Amino acid sequence: MADYFDANFDPAKVKDELVEWIRDFFEENGKGCTAVVAVSGGKDSSVVSALCVEALGRDRVFGVLLPNGEQADIDASKLLVSHLGIDHVIVNIQDAYNGIINEMKANGIEPSQQTIINLPARLRMASVYAVAQSKNGRVANTCNLSEDWVGYATRYGDGAGDFSPLSHLTVQEVRAIGVELGLPNELVFKVPIDGLTPLTDEERLGFTYETLDRYIRTGVCEDPDIKASIDQKQRVNAFKLKPMPAYEHDGPVKANH
Repeated sequence: MADYFDANFDPAKVKDELVEWIRDFFEENGKGCTAVVAVSGGKDSSVVSALCVEALGRDRVFGVLLPNGEQADIDASKLLVSHLGIDHVIVNIQDAYNGIINEMKANGIEPSQQTIINLPARLRMASVYAVAQSKNGRVANTCNLSEDWVGYATRYGDGAGDFSPLSHLTVQEVRAIGVELGLPNELVFKVPIDGLTPLTDEERLGFTYETLDRYIRTGVCEDPDIKASIDQKQRVNAFKLKPMPAYEHDGPVKANH
């Protein structure tokens, strides 16, 4: 399955635990609500969608496909919703994206490269929440541990959501669960891309997910340069996984909690 995979990981057991966890979340935080998933056609959104179908039934899972103009791999997203038999909508964010960029330029602000990369992710999340609030839904986060470890997510973009099934699972573990769920191989093993640049995830990161996953689970990375790169990315991006810092004022609090 991969150059590195933990032989003690039991995908069937973890899959069943995830299904029960999702059911419990909706029982406590959205009884009768729909799980709304931003469907990219990659392994993460595919696995999350399939888990939600098993937990809630396909009638309570809704996919949102979010191209920014033309999306070369949108057929993968369509394959996923067809395979699972879930209802879905295509919301093209191109007009919103162009509108914001043009307004910035018209007012003398030249969008930075990071703005150009991260704005689509934030518009997609705003769109998913708009759909969810209109369909009595709860938004699924589809990030995994490997991406979060090195900050490979946009804060308030794909890093947002109401519940997160995969945030403690590495890429290899997510793939194993995808196989357990019977998802098509072309979705589970699709080359990871963020859809924001022409590069693959691994090209942008400078190392493979197999190397990263092995380091996360064992602490072993033979290449000192890659180890330093992973450690540096984790250090500078740690804030993304923490609550927003807030000034603490010691004034009297009369409300009962």
